[in-house]
Amino acid sequence: MSLSADQLERYARHLMLKEIGGIGQNRLLNAHVALIGLGALGGPASLYLAASGIGRLTLIDDDTISRSNLQRQVIFQTADIGASKVKIAKERLLALNPDCRIDAVADRLTPDNAQDLLSNADIVVDGSDSFETRFCSNQTCIALERTLITGAVGRWTGQLSTFKAGLTKRLPFEQRLPCYRCFVTDIPETVETCAMVGVIGPLAGIIASRMAMETIKEITKAGESMAGRLWILEALNGETRTLALKPDPNCPACGSFQ
Repeated sequence: MSLSADQLERYARHLMLKEIGGIGQNRLLNAHVALIGLGALGGPASLYLAASGIGRLTLIDDDTISRSNLQRQVIFQTADIGASKVKIAKERLLALNPDCRIDAVADRLTPDNAQDLLSNADIVVDGSDSFETRFCSNQTCIALERTLITGAVGRWTGQLSTFKAGLTKRLPFEQRLPCYRCFVTDIPETVETCAMVGVIGPLAGIIASRMAMETIKEITKAGESMAGRLWILEALNGETRTLALKPDPNCPACGSFQ
């Protein structure tokens, strides 16, 4: 589809990039991204996704805004305390870019509703802080054959990866890509949340921005996918490293596809 005069101006910096251009921008405008969690990662990621021109965003979070969120959840303001995260986020994102269609789902992702909430999305971005939710989004994306982008932060460390196990599950094992549970098989015995151990605020913005960037890359087919790799940032010393992830034949989520 052709871009309007307003869109040509709004997305001019994308259109100048040979990896995106008009074709890529139209892909963004026609894309549907489901975003799980509107907290430290989902909130900042949603701002960049809306600004980039994602045509439809489904925001999934059952939480309300608390004062302690404001140290890192920059989509919210003090006056929003007590309000629904998805309701306020929808207002902010539409104010930023009215091109976007925003679906606000004030609910928690569960095995009972995941198929319905995620089935129409092209890409799923999981910014939740719950292993149960991550396992659920991972299992659903495998079943629906969707790309899943996940991130996590704690203290001074952040990480992210892209998972495409659902898209490769029908291939011979040696050609498959790992899923999230090939990386995290079970819920750790000791789970450390940001509320328990703390997190430096700007780290959430860095990881969230990379999650948005990887989403844009997947949609526009720009650059190299992070599928099969885990990117880790150690903010205290500024060092990063990238680890290779391999599919696990005994994975409880995708190992059954033998």
